[in-house]
Amino acid sequence: MKSIIVSMILAAGLMAAGTATAGAFNTGPCKACHAVGKDVVGPDWKVVADAYGDSKTLAALFKSGFKAEDRKIASSNPKWKGQAAIMTAQFGTFIKGHEDDAAEALFAAVKAGKL
Repeated sequence: MKSIIVSMILAAGLMAAGTATAGAFNTGPCKACHAVGKDVVGPDWKVVADAYGDSKTLAALFKSGFKAEDRKIASSNPKWKGQAAIMTAQFGTFIKGHEDDAAEALFAAVKAGKL
């Protein structure tokens, strides 16, 4: 039993070490759909960062309601337009109320080269 608890603590530490954070926002849940350097279910975060340029611009999109038609990537690429509804649901669950921190964490992840 003790070895299981130690393993769980170690695994949790490794997961936390591999995520970018800003304020109260942690990119851990974002890893299910995003990566830096490749497309997954959602677009490569480097592409997103390049499209928005800085965290303040991305945070403004989040604060405006994150409408699919306002998203630079989803509105211009049919591949991502089809995934927009998934991200809208994730926005409501993970990002809403943490818009500035989420945008800063995305840019920190891109700078670090990983989520």
